[in-house]
Amino acid sequence: MPEHKAEYESVDISPNESADDERLDGHADSRAESPADDEAYSDVNSDAHDDVYDYVVVGGGTAGSVIASRLTEDPDVTVAVIEGGPSDVGRDDVLTLRRWMGLLGGELDYDYPTTEQPRGNSHIRHSRARVLGGCSSHNTLIAFKPLPSDWDEWAAAGAEGWDAATMDPYFSRLRNNVVPVDEADRNAIARDFVDAAQAALDVPRVEGFNRKPFHEGVGFFDLAYHPENNKRSSASVAYLHPVMDERPNLSLWLETWAYRLELDAPAAGDGVRASGVWVRTKDGEERLVRARREVVVCAGAVDTPRLLLHSGVGPRADLEALGIPVVHDLPGVGENLLDHPESVIVWETHGPIPENSAMDSDAGLFVRRDAQSEGPDLMFHFYQIPFTDNPERLGYERPPHGVSMTPNIPKPRSRGRIYLTSADPSEKPALDFRYFTDEDDYDGRTLVDGIKIARQIAAAEPLAGWLKREVCPGPEVATDEEISEYARKVAHTVYHPAGTCRMGASGDELAVVAPDLKVRGLEGIRIADASVFPTMPAVNPMIGVLMVGEKCADLLVSAERGVAR
Repeated sequence: MPEHKAEYESVDISPNESADDERLDGHADSRAESPADDEAYSDVNSDAHDDVYDYVVVGGGTAGSVIASRLTEDPDVTVAVIEGGPSDVGRDDVLTLRRWMGLLGGELDYDYPTTEQPRGNSHIRHSRARVLGGCSSHNTLIAFKPLPSDWDEWAAAGAEGWDAATMDPYFSRLRNNVVPVDEADRNAIARDFVDAAQAALDVPRVEGFNRKPFHEGVGFFDLAYHPENNKRSSASVAYLHPVMDERPNLSLWLETWAYRLELDAPAAGDGVRASGVWVRTKDGEERLVRARREVVVCAGAVDTPRLLLHSGVGPRADLEALGIPVVHDLPGVGENLLDHPESVIVWETHGPIPENSAMDSDAGLFVRRDAQSEGPDLMFHFYQIPFTDNPERLGYERPPHGVSMTPNIPKPRSRGRIYLTSADPSEKPALDFRYFTDEDDYDGRTLVDGIKIARQIAAAEPLAGWLKREVCPGPEVATDEEISEYARKVAHTVYHPAGTCRMGASGDELAVVAPDLKVRGLEGIRIADASVFPTMPAVNPMIGVLMVGEKCADLLVSAERGVAR
């Protein structure tokens, strides 16, 4: 099996199922081929040796878990989930939220490098999870409902039916346990950060960021977790763990890599149809997993475009240059790469920090510098650790005890792209985020403002009493030019790649999917993950991806029933 598998959002198995088998079925008969109910699907039932399901979900992570769970609520619908990683069941290293940093760069991380960034940090590694539950089994589970302005921005960009009024009800459907950081997990220095930020900036204190829309505020985050034992309420835990033993119509193919779509030549009057996906199992066996109804790609903002490109769907010139046969010229695949870049400012504290915490970054701040902005235009995570990985590359030293603030750009204006460097599907794609390349340097100036505001907060009590000295960049880095150079060189990511198969109107030549999530120009295939984001939400996007999954499940069920939606 190739070292680097296509990334898939992960799904879960029940504790009594073996993770050694690359295919995990609810019951033995759940993979059995059943007669097609519609002649339109007869072409995918021609080979009795194929593995055939009603739906094939590529990726069992944040959105894939939702979709698989919702579709299999109908016992007559069969679903296969193709997941590149193992199960998360019984793995405390995954399920314990506070252990999230130990997953970065490890065996459950696809760990994608960044191309050279002339104005940013070329050493950023983009963590993408290779485990059931996908990035919701790997991240900090900070849980923000996208702001109304985020959804309305999508609708204005051509995503009809994705406005705030339409999308808001999907939040209440989520099965995850979304709660504010528990009182027992509220570290004393994080509490003092909240007080200091409120005093220094005159922003409101927020208790429960999901209670109502906000433009600015400081407080403890909402998290998708179980405070009593610090366990995750990830997509797999919330949507798949409870139903594993109950649904013979749900089949999980774990440690199975999907490397190419099966695209059938069009019949008279029809377009090219996705009828399945080619996979390589843990043991190296190659199989075609077929879909009677639809293939739903939920592989994430990196591996969804990667899968399409290796299947001959993407910009013609790029595919031809690599010798990949062009099946469908779709220029937007891999374009519009978005992220939430951030920088970091670190202080040494006078001594150790209290141990209690949910995940060591439990509180944060939103600021609206521009009164014309529809939402916050600067965000901070407050880390109860000295986050010096990138500054150390510039010669800074990690203090024995410390804290960090990470100014973050909620609405970045730079746009990058993902592209292939080889026709070999096992080769990692290139991730060129083009950080800080926007024409007016809005992104760079945002980080400069962020460093300055962080210093204001650090000078305010009660936080100031904890802090011994500013370690990096250090008070000697004072001019805007000096701050900008530092901020960009140590810039990092919040691991929020998005937008690479963006949704848009029919007249948008670079839109990859329509508002119904169908891939333009193809039949039988939809995409549901962060790659469809037309623009970046101002907040952490995990809840938005879960809501995309819920909406996609609705669209699939409605299509099956012949109901326009």
